[in-house]
Amino acid sequence: MTPEQMELALQVSQLDAESMKNLAMAIAAAVGVFAPAIGIGLLVSKALEAIGRNPEASAKIQSTMILGIVFVEALAIFAIVVAFIIKFA
Repeated sequence: MTPEQMELALQVSQLDAESMKNLAMAIAAAVGVFAPAIGIGLLVSKALEAIGRNPEASAKIQSTMILGIVFVEALAIFAIVVAFIIKFA
C-alpha cells in the first residue's frame, strides 16, 4: 500500500460518535420503514383477493384495510421518530 492509501484507511477506520449516530439513524430508518412497507403490500394484496372472492363485502373489507394501513403506517412513523431521537440525542 502507498502512504496515501494507508492514511486514507486510517481515516476511515476512525469513526467518531457523530458518524456512528448517522449510521444508526440510517439503519433505524431503513429497517423501520422497510418492514411496514412489506406489511402494507401484503395487507392490500390480501384485501384485493378478498374483494375478488366476495365483491358484495368490498365496503367492509376496504374500510378494514384502510384501518390496518393506518396502524401499520403508524409503526413507520414511530421508527422515523426513533431514528431522529438517535440522531439528535
